[in-house]
Amino acid sequence: MDTNELIETLAADTRQPTAPLSFVWWGAAGLAIALAAVIFFATLGPRPDVAAAAETPRFLLKFVVTTTLGASAFGLARGLSRPGEDWRAAAPYLAGAAALLAIAAFVELLLLPHGAWSAKLVGMNSMVCLAYIPLIGIGPLAIFLLALRHGAPTRPALAGAAAGLLAGSIAATFYAAHCTDDSPLFVATWYTIAIAGLAVLGAAGASRFARW
Repeated sequence: MDTNELIETLAADTRQPTAPLSFVWWGAAGLAIALAAVIFFATLGPRPDVAAAAETPRFLLKFVVTTTLGASAFGLARGLSRPGEDWRAAAPYLAGAAALLAIAAFVELLLLPHGAWSAKLVGMNSMVCLAYIPLIGIGPLAIFLLALRHGAPTRPALAGAAAGLLAGSIAATFYAAHCTDDSPLFVATWYTIAIAGLAVLGAAGASRFARW
């Protein structure tokens, strides 16, 4: 291939239509939620008393925290997938979910007798939580890493960690419908550990597969 042919080939490659990055991310989010739903209903399903639980503030708080985390992580991951994007503007929103959970845990400590703190923190499903949030979230994480590859992240590890938080928040939202441990102390401990594991996995995966 001579120089002219090489130039023509490269020019032809640049003319290949590609989906807008915003469309890719929204599509990835929809696909990730659908996949998480399939895994959740195939393995766990909602708790038997979900209708009664939905009338209690502790149960509902779990969904407020996980969806708040998901919304902020989605904005951060999208921003980090674009070169030159001011992703720092989206980063502070991650503190929203942490602040909600910290306030709820503090109130829980005030309301509960000291002797009950340990039982509420450990709960009855800590190992189930640590197993199933990653299990439900691993597929969505793979989808988000592919979305990162479609972009051009200049900080792939950070972008992958944001993708892991996003995948973890989706998984935790589904898992919360099954989990009978509704205490903010339990959520702050075990949900956080499980989601953090997906963030670490996302950072490692993006560092290897989403570089450009």
